[in-house]
Amino acid sequence: MIYHVAPIERWRSNPDRPYAPASLQRDGFIHGVADEEMTLRVANAFFRNPPSPVIALVIDEAGLGDEVEVRDEKAVPTPPGFDDGVVFRHVYGPIDRSAVVALLDLERDEHGRYTALVPRR
Repeated sequence: MIYHVAPIERWRSNPDRPYAPASLQRDGFIHGVADEEMTLRVANAFFRNPPSPVIALVIDEAGLGDEVEVRDEKAVPTPPGFDDGVVFRHVYGPIDRSAVVALLDLERDEHGRYTALVPRR
């Protein structure tokens, strides 16, 4: 599985088209991680004060199709707050929406830190 944190409005836009956030054009890939713990770390590092609510997409790699490559790659440079050599899952191509098997809300504690992923109601 691949977890990807995104503003909910981005996920909802263009629902009849594959999911292709700005990072696909800008960086050549869609940013992702391999597990829930890293999803929370990413959310806390990069989405502390989002302009709108964020969700985590849970993506089944098998549903991406043969034309979309997934690579586990070191972050260069290492993002602040992460260990040197941290590995992320990069999706090289748009994500067919049928490959998204779950949407998770990110819960925050009283200090604004993301602490849990829960199934979206």
